[in-house]
Amino acid sequence: MATHENLLGGPAPTHLPDDPEPRDLLASGAAPADVAAKYPSSSLAWAQLADDAFETGNTVASYAYARTGYHRGLDALRRAGWKGHGPVPFEHEPNRGFLRALHALARAAQAIGESEEYERCSTFLRDSSPTAADTLG
Repeated sequence: MATHENLLGGPAPTHLPDDPEPRDLLASGAAPADVAAKYPSSSLAWAQLADDAFETGNTVASYAYARTGYHRGLDALRRAGWKGHGPVPFEHEPNRGFLRALHALARAAQAIGESEEYERCSTFLRDSSPTAADTLG
């Protein structure tokens, strides 16, 4: 992959390392709870749990799952060199679990009336990846 200098002077995009096992298990139809239990640091597994809970009307569980995936993703981003701001490209597939969890957290926060958290998470998602905000929203 070619790297390009950021001409705007902002931080370089953060690319999380690939962790294909949870993604492959979920794609093969494994239960998200089983994947999260086996790979608790996988934001993708927690994001899937959040999506599934939200779809069945269990908004509080969705919020809890999303918050877990969000925090596990923040931990991974920091380990990858992220300094608290800058691009987290949706185009880099390993970043998608974190971005999905962030989107799910915003969605659940809005559903339970946490408007400040909804705004914060929505802004964070758009600032991190406009593509993710457009794709997931």
